[in-house]
Amino acid sequence: MENISLHESVRIEEAYARIGNEVKKTPLLTSSTIDKLTNTRIFFKCENFQKAGAFKYRGATNAILKLDKTDSVRGVCTHSSGNHAQALALAAQNHNIDAYIVMPENAPLVKINAVKEYGGKITFCKPTLEAREKTLFHIQKETGATFIHPYNNIDVIEGQATCFYETLIQLEDKPDIVVCPVGGGGLLSGTILAAKQYSSPTRVIAAEPLMANDAWQSLRVQQLVPSIDPQTIADGLKTSLGSLTWPIIQENVFTILTASEDSIIRAMFLVWERMKIVIEPSAAVPLAVILEHPQVFSKKSVVVIFSGGNVDLKNLPW
Repeated sequence: MENISLHESVRIEEAYARIGNEVKKTPLLTSSTIDKLTNTRIFFKCENFQKAGAFKYRGATNAILKLDKTDSVRGVCTHSSGNHAQALALAAQNHNIDAYIVMPENAPLVKINAVKEYGGKITFCKPTLEAREKTLFHIQKETGATFIHPYNNIDVIEGQATCFYETLIQLEDKPDIVVCPVGGGGLLSGTILAAKQYSSPTRVIAAEPLMANDAWQSLRVQQLVPSIDPQTIADGLKTSLGSLTWPIIQENVFTILTASEDSIIRAMFLVWERMKIVIEPSAAVPLAVILEHPQVFSKKSVVVIFSGGNVDLKNLPW
């Protein structure tokens, strides 16, 4: 594949060794109840148990560890309202590196508090992409900090690829399908690259909210369609695909399936009730897709990536 050769710098095994002492090896869980309900054998990769509560810690840590000494002294910066902000702040703190985080003023308080707890230096801005980028530009100019993009960054994608790579180590047999949520596409791109290198028969299916289906639209018309004012409970999946992630997804994803808001809430509730674990709405989207499209997954062995568990317990959707 052309775009995989473009990204020959993505060395997943090296990244896995690099971040091995920093990230948690997250468990694979199963649920006989959900298997019976879906007529599927599902292995849930629980990145909701990852440090900082999401898979984002893998990519952030890999990016931090690949900085040279000069860049480390100047610190890192990003704009994010959620899991990447927390992940980068914690990864930087663990290596005594300053992290400058631009957050929209309407970011959830639980996420603001987490970034502060991890030592991130927060600058608030208006809740628009333009305001985020403008604020970040000024901070970068003042500090010389290295911008670590939440997903459109090769080192971040390489780190996210270790999630499915680790899953393949844990499984006895290669799965038929892996279902991965898609927002900006960092986790999905990494999962595609890991599957291509280590489990080529496995089909990579992306899961997206129907109310934020820019990736589905992009694949349908074969050109990048931006995410405009998405109205979904899955707040981690509102971002547009990136210039690095989109070509990998366009050429290699098996398909993109969508799920309604009701299905996402139902899937999230099902996991909380039956598996007794906390997942956020974005993490429930892959299971919601399976519930809505049972014919695609029936009698298959499927890996579902639970992307994170950062949820406001005072504002649950039921």
